[in-house]
Amino acid sequence: MNTLNTRMHRPHTTFRKALSALMFVLACVSQTSFSQDYEPPRTASGRPNLQGYWTNASLTQLQRGEGYSQLVIPPSEIEDFTRNHHQNVRQATDDGLVQGELLDGSDLGEGRGYNAFWVDPGTRYGIVKGEARTSWIVSPENGRIPFSEAGTQQRRAGYAQFSGNDGPEGRALGERCLIGFGSTGGPPMNNVLYNNMYQIVQTDDYVMILVEMVNDARIIPLSDTHRPAEHQRWLGDSIGYWEGDTLVVETINLHPQQAFRNAAPLSSKGKIIERFSRYSDEQILYTFEVSDPEYYTADWRGEMSLNASENKLYEYACHEGNYGLPGILGGARRADADALAAQ
Repeated sequence: MNTLNTRMHRPHTTFRKALSALMFVLACVSQTSFSQDYEPPRTASGRPNLQGYWTNASLTQLQRGEGYSQLVIPPSEIEDFTRNHHQNVRQATDDGLVQGELLDGSDLGEGRGYNAFWVDPGTRYGIVKGEARTSWIVSPENGRIPFSEAGTQQRRAGYAQFSGNDGPEGRALGERCLIGFGSTGGPPMNNVLYNNMYQIVQTDDYVMILVEMVNDARIIPLSDTHRPAEHQRWLGDSIGYWEGDTLVVETINLHPQQAFRNAAPLSSKGKIIERFSRYSDEQILYTFEVSDPEYYTADWRGEMSLNASENKLYEYACHEGNYGLPGILGGARRADADALAAQ
């Protein structure tokens, strides 16, 4: 009986995989041909309308990880890649979620992080220009950030200066509820474990991007003048302008405590160029280029799709710093006192 069931199941599985691959190919071809003739909705002043709710939740990450040999996943392999991705495996097997039971506390001795119930990283690979991508980075070809030796040293120096428990500045920015972790606010605006929603509002003079994580708001003036360098802003100093139907955003001068931690670290000599183009009714093509002679051996570029969503942003209530930080710093002072008493 088991042998018979196995034999009956295999053709069915093969057919489903073939059908899934075919549907993926047709969707990609349709999307690509549609985008070539696409006429975007426009504002009253004639600019492409970027407003609405968008998400970059995806299994695709900024840098290409091990196990991927190329940028594009072949349609015939997308189902296997998706099913076997560690995030999807985690969502399907995490204890306490599948069984519908709360954890009983027995794991506290090992430290408790987020289980699958609390995360929402996305369940599919990112589709950019009709292709399933293994990384957002498209150049260099290996999908990795080309850090220079000097850039690596700058990052180490930054972490050495702003890390540890001697003061609040040593704790992570997300832990202190200042900006989101993982460069979710950007630039570039990277996807993370959850809260991958963005709301875009535009006028003739400004574009505002509200980030769900920590409710960061990027207020981008459409201007050719940057702020004075003394204005050290979280998420950097951004200005925008239109190149035809593409919104171009130039960012310099990341805050010193963010600059080395950012997904794209930046020195005072660097800049990040982002471009937002309506690709279809359902997507904004979001591209970015990072230039910095101190941090990198070459400029590097990425492409990402922001996908339209009918969901709205949740209010983000950040409590880590409210409750954890006094205890962390208090524990450090107690450790200092104990060490002094032992002398």
